[in-house]
Amino acid sequence: MGILNVTPDSFFDGGRYTRQDALLRQAEQMLKEGASILDIGGMSSRPGAEIISVEEELQRVLPSIEALHQAFPEAILSIDTIRGRVAEEAVGAGAAIVNDISAGAFDESMYPTVARLQVPYILMHMKGSPKTMQDNPDYEDVVQTVLDFFIAEVGKLRALDVHDIVLDPGFGFGKTVEHNYQLLKQMHLFKILDLPLLAGLSRKSMINKVLKTKPEHALNGTTALNMVALQQGAKILRVHDVRPAMEAVKLWQQLEMV
Repeated sequence: MGILNVTPDSFFDGGRYTRQDALLRQAEQMLKEGASILDIGGMSSRPGAEIISVEEELQRVLPSIEALHQAFPEAILSIDTIRGRVAEEAVGAGAAIVNDISAGAFDESMYPTVARLQVPYILMHMKGSPKTMQDNPDYEDVVQTVLDFFIAEVGKLRALDVHDIVLDPGFGFGKTVEHNYQLLKQMHLFKILDLPLLAGLSRKSMINKVLKTKPEHALNGTTALNMVALQQGAKILRVHDVRPAMEAVKLWQQLEMV
């Protein structure tokens, strides 16, 4: 899954793809390098980020999705949003997946909307909101907490007849460095739910804080953790850099064949 943020303030690529020509060039490059999904987001979810208005989010994402769908009709597009209305209009414009960092917590219409649309839904765990999530996050057992959360939310979704669900542990969303590595090390436990797992590790602070580096220098660390995620059962890697991720996938597949 290639990340395409049409935002001015995302932590790594903010402002790079707000122009449509730059967006289309990056999308073409990602698809050539092997991306299966392009994930379009119109609101930053970096720590401390503010929630923008629904109108501003729609103004950012709808023209982008329409342009991508027209230019690359075979590409699978995902809308990264916390709002049911944005999800619905994005699917109408060409998106085929809803990626929700909030698990419906910020908009009670999200789950019914996804049920009505009958599109795959990415369910992510986050503690708090982007603005507050890194204010001293605390868990008695982060892995058990996330597992219990998944069980409860999957039950709600299935009751609404949503069955195409992907699970995302939410690395960096209301977790310390230690919480993130505990989740990564035990991510295989989430396979008990028999649903695909997504790992969003790309250039995040869990890498930068350990290596004492910055997001622009975190590609090697990202690739290392992507391989761990694959070994732990991840089926989707959400990344800024598609070619290195695809190389990790191919090497992991070779390892699995031995």
